[in-house]
Amino acid sequence: MVHEACESIAIAADAPSIMSIIADFPAYPQWAGYIKQADVLRTGPTGRAERVHFVLDAGVMRDDYVLEYDWGGNDWVHWALVEGRALKYQDGVYRLQEQGDGITLVTYELSIELVIPMLGLFKRKAEKVIMDTALKGLKRRAEGAAPAADPRGPIS
Repeated sequence: MVHEACESIAIAADAPSIMSIIADFPAYPQWAGYIKQADVLRTGPTGRAERVHFVLDAGVMRDDYVLEYDWGGNDWVHWALVEGRALKYQDGVYRLQEQGDGITLVTYELSIELVIPMLGLFKRKAEKVIMDTALKGLKRRAEGAAPAADPRGPIS
């Protein structure tokens, strides 16, 4: 049975900055909690990933899966499961809405179904932990990320 969840968080950063963090899949292990590896398998004409392989280790839930992405500029990104071992179905979206004063509301919608049946209570708890970890990690990354160093070195 497919279960759907939705959660939002306000982030003190503009939508393009947040979307660039979301689109930087190789950096996910640094901020996305249970994601241990993320490899871009194919990019699209805009240079953003279209297909990404993930390794997830959330303790009781481990998986190795591939998602396909569709990008709506800096407004939204949608993904769907292509293949997985523990996941039978996954469909998700991040929606970004600038609120003014440098604040962006990020909404995370997720629908999943596992191959192995799980009691609804445990499934909802796992989804909440995954969503909370992702949103809070994204917020920390966007609000606390130091600017990239100038490749030319310090300017004197």
